[in-house]
Amino acid sequence: MGHPQERRRAGGGRRHGDGRAVYGPPAYGGARRFIRALPPLIIVGGVAYDVATPPEYTAAPLFSAAPLIAAPFFSTLTTLLTGIAAVLASVGLHVYNGTADEIPALTETLTVATVSALALLINRVVRRSGERLASARVIAETAQKAVLPTPAERIGGLQCAARYEAAQADAFIGGDLFAVQDTPHGVRLVVGDVRGKGMDAVEAVAVVIGAFREAAEQERSLEGVAQRLERALTREGTRREGLDAFEGFTTAVLAEIPRAESEGEESIRIVNRGHPPPLLLYVDGGLDVLDPAEPALPLGMGELAAWPDRAEERPYPPGATLLFYTDGLSEARNAEGVFYDPASRLAGRIFPGPEELLDALVDDVRLHTGGGSTDDMALLALSRPAAGQPERRRTMPVVPPAPPGRPGHQA
Repeated sequence: MGHPQERRRAGGGRRHGDGRAVYGPPAYGGARRFIRALPPLIIVGGVAYDVATPPEYTAAPLFSAAPLIAAPFFSTLTTLLTGIAAVLASVGLHVYNGTADEIPALTETLTVATVSALALLINRVVRRSGERLASARVIAETAQKAVLPTPAERIGGLQCAARYEAAQADAFIGGDLFAVQDTPHGVRLVVGDVRGKGMDAVEAVAVVIGAFREAAEQERSLEGVAQRLERALTREGTRREGLDAFEGFTTAVLAEIPRAESEGEESIRIVNRGHPPPLLLYVDGGLDVLDPAEPALPLGMGELAAWPDRAEERPYPPGATLLFYTDGLSEARNAEGVFYDPASRLAGRIFPGPEELLDALVDDVRLHTGGGSTDDMALLALSRPAAGQPERRRTMPVVPPAPPGRPGHQA
């Protein structure tokens, strides 16, 4: 499984003939071919125009436009050759018309040569900017992988998949987070959403992930892990200035999946701190929304209310899949302003594994929103394979609309 950010699609999904998804912008073959042909077509058109019109009409503007069009789209050599061709066309036409020694002809040729030189300069600037942008993307992706590493495909006997879908094209870093860790207490995880954007949010993500990695190994209870995260964010808040020093917080859901073979149980423990509730998808297509019995404030807001965290225990049978997500999923809107409802869209659907679930979910959200989104979206899915369950089952690659009134399991 690639890094979550590598799954982000800038222009919608395409698929190979074998059904595998292709991620990336759609191919604009016709437009690309037209742009490549445009500079020589302009020069040829300028020659034809100059030959077909009286001498007082000139094609110098067309000859000047050709290298300018080539500059942002072609290599330096191609831009240079286009400029040379434009200058030679201008000179050749003046020789053909017998006006090569006239002042206007010299002025036109000098203008085309000057514009061609400027086109070379523009080409160089564009290429340098492209190189810097590519370098920035590499740095951002590296930082994203360091702050938000990809979970393994199998953790503690569970199948795992994760996605980070950025709302902004070419963005790698945001305030959504997830982490999964196999610990002596079972598989523990956190999914959260930091208030704010930019580097402040990234710093808070790093704080939460770092505190979780340490606390997940050391704390005996899931409640203890939540309190460690609370204290870490409180310390982080004292370092911030202005509004963030008082209003910084992180919605989060923490979960612990005990080892069934050692404890003789098939359950999950959840602490929800103001985060969208996870979903439990059963092997028969039923679905539970794991709402907390008692709402709690987000992490970092412990000073506003004092009550102990209490982990809630829910059944987690073999063959079921847990889906954790941030509000970028549940608050995705379509053109009419209707929010995306993952529970109703997934109820009654069966997926071969967490990877396929997230693929279908991302595709369905893009269909719902028309390809646009205003918020980042983090997704994490964990499946507990049943005894004798095949590794893969055939299913629909994209989530179809849920039939009205289709009942799922009730929490």
